[in-house]
Amino acid sequence: MDTEKIKAEFLKVYDQYADVIFRYCYFQISDREKAKDLTQDVFIKTWEYMTSGKKVEYMKAFLYRIAANTVIDDRRKKKTLSLDKMAEEGFDFPDKKNEGEEKEMIFEGEQAVKVISDLADKYRDVLMLRYVDDLSIKEIAEIVNETENNVSVRIHRGLEKLKNILGKNG
Repeated sequence: MDTEKIKAEFLKVYDQYADVIFRYCYFQISDREKAKDLTQDVFIKTWEYMTSGKKVEYMKAFLYRIAANTVIDDRRKKKTLSLDKMAEEGFDFPDKKNEGEEKEMIFEGEQAVKVISDLADKYRDVLMLRYVDDLSIKEIAEIVNETENNVSVRIHRGLEKLKNILGKNG
């Protein structure tokens, strides 16, 4: 594949997925600037992979896998995950209708983040990929390197744990 064709394909991929990969990184680390850096790293790695002549079969799953690994690498650098910080700063929702709806959405988002932060990583991650990023079970399985059955079970158990947390909190 020639460089111009790779460049055009890469730009199309970037335009299509940059926002969702940023949102995924931001949800994982709760730091806007760090999420921007990690998103940039994901696309640099994607560019390098594409220019090496390797073919990507499922681009969306590929990008999420790189993003997940990039976040894990960042966490290994002794960075802390703080969903509480994101809740304090408010959540940036797309397609805001009006200021009243925006404030309500931010409040609901803050509540959701607080509840979700009580879950173990393995449940929180699959629930976010499923219900925030709207990925299929198959795509999530590819990203977390688990079987589709394991992902389904984690989602089900994570939802049960959320119900229990919500039940305790009234």
